[in-house]
Amino acid sequence: MTFRTRFAPSPTGPLHLGHAFSAILGHDMARARDGAFLLRMEDTDLQRSKPEWDAQILDDLTWLGLTWDGPVLRQSEHLTGYDPALHRLDAMGLLYPCSCSRSQIQAALAAPQEGVTHEVYPGTCKHRSMDSRQPGDALRLHLDRALDHFGGFYPDFEETGPLHTGTHRIDPDQALAEIGDVVLSRKGEDIVAYFLASALDDIGQNITDVVRGEDLFGFVPIQVILLSLLGHAIPRYHHHRLIRDEDGKRLAKRDDARSIATYRQAGKTPADIRAMVGL
Repeated sequence: MTFRTRFAPSPTGPLHLGHAFSAILGHDMARARDGAFLLRMEDTDLQRSKPEWDAQILDDLTWLGLTWDGPVLRQSEHLTGYDPALHRLDAMGLLYPCSCSRSQIQAALAAPQEGVTHEVYPGTCKHRSMDSRQPGDALRLHLDRALDHFGGFYPDFEETGPLHTGTHRIDPDQALAEIGDVVLSRKGEDIVAYFLASALDDIGQNITDVVRGEDLFGFVPIQVILLSLLGHAIPRYHHHRLIRDEDGKRLAKRDDARSIATYRQAGKTPADIRAMVGL
């Protein structure tokens, strides 16, 4: 099978060194294997995604010397394409409406657990049925019921990244404790959320190898669970190291001082960027 990977930024801010590392690594892996490197804009956040950031990302990637195969896929251009998956999960009894605000969720949570990478939903609306859905409600995955569908035979996935190389089987207890009932359709927008959209687009683009940052490794189980429930094959995953600042913190889009545009303006070259990220 031909190696196919993708770079999938959100056009909500500038590319920084961490993005550049991920894009270059995926691109180089694909070219070394005579495979395909695709570009996808994960722009379902219609309020924060901006055309100017989309254009800047394309310009920065081109300046870095990267090329991609085929047209850019923009999630915002096929939002209704995710609806069949949501309808199927609903028919399986795996969705429930949620009206909780972020502040309500934070107030309901106990002290954060060591190693938990996001706020695990405390289950406030878990008792609700889809019949009770109101305008503005989000839709969450009922993870307990989803796991019950596997009858104790949980799916696994292959990881080729340096920190977690090998085959990993889904641990239901860990998934419940560290991921929980994620949002699949966002509150107030009725638009698919990241976990489902990203996983479905990997299938739609025939991605064989998902190359992305180590910070997303902990969320692989939920995407594997979703794809398995929907009857899709599971791609391989490759989670790479993160580019961090002098204090050891991973870079964020608000860190404009390390944006590719800033380095370009300062006279750096694509070769300089490669050297800065250890390539």
